[in-house]
Amino acid sequence: MELTTEQQGLLEQPLNTTIFLHGPSGTGKTTAGTLWLEKLIKNGVPAHQVLVYTPQRTLAEPFHAALLKGTTPAHSLITTLTLGGLARRMVDLFWPLISHKTGAAKPDHPPHFLTLETAQYYMAHLVRPMIDSGAIFESLTINRNRIYSQILDNLNKAAIVGFSHQEIGQRLKSAWIGGVEQLNIYDDVQSCASLFRAFCLENNLLDFSLQVEILRDHLWRLPGCRLHLAQAYRHLIVDNIEEDPPVSHDILREWLPDFESALLIFDTDAGYRFFLGADVESAYSLRKACQHSLAFDQNLVSSAGIHQINIGLQNAMMRLRGRTEDSQPTDPRLLNEVLVTPESNPKYFPAMIEWVTGQIKMLVDQGTSPGEIAVLAPFMPDVLRFSLAEQLDRCQIPHQSYRPSRSLRNEPATQTMLTLAAAAFPEWGLLPQRINLAAALMQAIEGLDLVRAQLLTAFIYKENQPEQPLLPFEAVPVEYRDRITYQAGGRYDQLKQWLDHVEPSAAFTLDFFMNRLFGEVLSQPGFGFHNDLDSGNTVASLIESIQKFRWAVGGHLPAEEANLGKEYIMMVQDGVIAAQYLHSWDKQEDEAVFLAPAYTFLIRNQPVDVQFWLDIGSPSWYQRLNQPLTQPYVLNRHWKAGERWDAEDELTAAYRSLELLTRGLLNRCREKLFLGMSDLDVHGFENRGLLIRIFQFIMQQAHRRQS
Repeated sequence: MELTTEQQGLLEQPLNTTIFLHGPSGTGKTTAGTLWLEKLIKNGVPAHQVLVYTPQRTLAEPFHAALLKGTTPAHSLITTLTLGGLARRMVDLFWPLISHKTGAAKPDHPPHFLTLETAQYYMAHLVRPMIDSGAIFESLTINRNRIYSQILDNLNKAAIVGFSHQEIGQRLKSAWIGGVEQLNIYDDVQSCASLFRAFCLENNLLDFSLQVEILRDHLWRLPGCRLHLAQAYRHLIVDNIEEDPPVSHDILREWLPDFESALLIFDTDAGYRFFLGADVESAYSLRKACQHSLAFDQNLVSSAGIHQINIGLQNAMMRLRGRTEDSQPTDPRLLNEVLVTPESNPKYFPAMIEWVTGQIKMLVDQGTSPGEIAVLAPFMPDVLRFSLAEQLDRCQIPHQSYRPSRSLRNEPATQTMLTLAAAAFPEWGLLPQRINLAAALMQAIEGLDLVRAQLLTAFIYKENQPEQPLLPFEAVPVEYRDRITYQAGGRYDQLKQWLDHVEPSAAFTLDFFMNRLFGEVLSQPGFGFHNDLDSGNTVASLIESIQKFRWAVGGHLPAEEANLGKEYIMMVQDGVIAAQYLHSWDKQEDEAVFLAPAYTFLIRNQPVDVQFWLDIGSPSWYQRLNQPLTQPYVLNRHWKAGERWDAEDELTAAYRSLELLTRGLLNRCREKLFLGMSDLDVHGFENRGLLIRIFQFIMQQAHRRQS
């Protein structure tokens, strides 16, 4: 490949040095990082001595791909780690040496590592009874799963920012300027966080926050741990360092002298994972710890027209802040070439979807690859995802979507498996509703639509007979059997007979039950998951989720709650999300339209030719989520104790978020930007958000220059 002058300059640096590489996205920094890795391998560095450190595992994929495609063979594999991965490995390896310092009640016993979902389960186990009794969160009206996740988020923030979990409530209260009810909520948050931490220490349970605290406060001071790392890894590459939390930067700052070479890659105007603790200022401070600093400025992605949109957005943001002296003129001709809007603004949300789909079809017909099109929105709710997918399917255009916040339980295959499990074990007392069983049978039996599935369940499902709720197909009156079809009835009987012969002990090993149900029945010819790879992947994720739950929870439940299968289903019904699985990123297709939330696309870090921004009148493009139990700006290393978070702070944060988001998206867009807009949003409310007003200002300015 042809290298830029900047990339060539990096590769000319000596190997035994530390380099801080910085610049905007789209300037070839990650590519340069992969070339630096190839240089290490070509100079005889064993791949297993190279550590690639990233904020999340998916961001290390370009480095794995570079080794596979490289002309110089690597005789071993590089190691890729995140902060969580480093903490988990070191705690697991050195637990006997530091367990007595951690406060664990059983230092001589091994620790049990919690996933996101098992941590939420234990949080629910502790907090749910207090909420039910009215002892805490009496004035709060949000979903239970949000309560559990936000308390855990506060514990995580304390660990990755570097303050005691006992300070959470006081920090939140000190910045609040509203009513006393919220102060009581913050007190409840602190009580729940402290209760959870005490429970974890009593039972040797390590959630993410406790793993990081042990690494931060104990392991990193342990000479044996540092010596082990120094001997294992001699060369370091850190990508997207600005998306890591400050504790990561503290560790890297002390770790750098142990490496023979280090390349730290910093993306300016980023920090998209701020709500997960990303700290741009802390990351940039590592520049002083490196011997050399190199800047990449040449954008290799965006066309001249996209650059003009970026200038227009910057002018509009400066105008909002009352500054116009630094504004730059835009070229209206270039703007008109790359910025596409509907001729007449659609009134309703479905009309916007139709316009977007029509434009995508036109692009594909003109030769644009579907894999070079990204359809982005601030969020990707089910109704939007379904509407886009349905219309793209009609046009026979391949598409894929990824939403990290989507629960595993929301997948149809998951709902089918869990519903059939609840029906198979009526002794749990969790019999599904009739409509849910009908939906499950529709998914499970090939060719059975929802109308006939509802007709079937009307006769074969007896909720008032909990001992034997499922009846055979012969229970359906003769006059209705033809409508359902004997073929579907036969498949149902086959499924029922399998469920009837399940051993009662299977209720305690739900993952084994799911594995057999899928393999022996649902994946067979005539059933809904036959030759359905997507459903197979979903079921595999579900089985892994149940397995991790069983490993983490087994042995820690009271005897009366020892039915792990029932406990898992209750946890899912309570809204606790399943853990995210890396293969949902791995299975992405190269030639498919990408449907995703805007921030998900940014973290994916792959540019495309064409972007569609949907619902640009929505305030969700810049307003932060309502999180009544936490505050990421206050639980931050740079927040000054005693300061109050007011409306002006909120507005400044909104402007900054919008500026970072739009600039990041445009730096990953090559040729054209399509703006999807409608007068009313999906809920029927008027769309008059800040982003649509900014684009109106940009276009007005361009028209004035043109005239």
